[in-house]
Amino acid sequence: MRHVYLVTLFVAALLVSILGLRGVAFTSPPLDVFPEWAFPGMKYQPKFRPQSSSEFFADGRADRMPPANTVMRGMLAEDDHLFRGKDAAGAWVKTFPAAIAVDRQLLERGRDRYTIYCQVCHGAAGDGNGITLRYGMGSLTTNGNYHTDRLRNMTEGELFNTITNGSVSKVMLPYADKLEPADRWAVVAYIRALQRAHQGTAADVTDAAARQTLGIQ
Repeated sequence: MRHVYLVTLFVAALLVSILGLRGVAFTSPPLDVFPEWAFPGMKYQPKFRPQSSSEFFADGRADRMPPANTVMRGMLAEDDHLFRGKDAAGAWVKTFPAAIAVDRQLLERGRDRYTIYCQVCHGAAGDGNGITLRYGMGSLTTNGNYHTDRLRNMTEGELFNTITNGSVSKVMLPYADKLEPADRWAVVAYIRALQRAHQGTAADVTDAAARQTLGIQ
């Protein structure tokens, strides 16, 4: 019987706490769980709120600019090939960075990122026939057909830079805030795969089992 009373009391307290005071306006301040007299300095600490003023600094701003040439932890981008698509001389690279392994896993990642961020304009086959074309947004030229000579001859570094900073015409906006450098290289690899597939012939299939499956003599 004692347990029944305890359970009933608990359920009643729970119902009151959840439903009993809903919609009630209180004029008194909330209960101070950590009063200043018992826990000095725990709640009312001297601090500056974002974009507030301060008389301590000469410019009157509480927000401080980081020192010159400082880099956020983990954001030091020293490898020009990996982070900018250029070699030591500042020329666009024609290869993938040494830190990027060009394998099936990279292509799968590239296809995933391409489908999310690129396919809407460039199309699933990379021919510029994306869904935006159906709504009168852009054209096969402005949407970037990867199978034109201009884009086939573009170096890997230039493709990476376009993904990073957007196109020269500004029709395509930057995607550096959405894709990490490794993902940008994965997209470049997938673009190359689309271009290679577009120009592929039966002679490119060298695996005997695959040729039989495809009916290639």
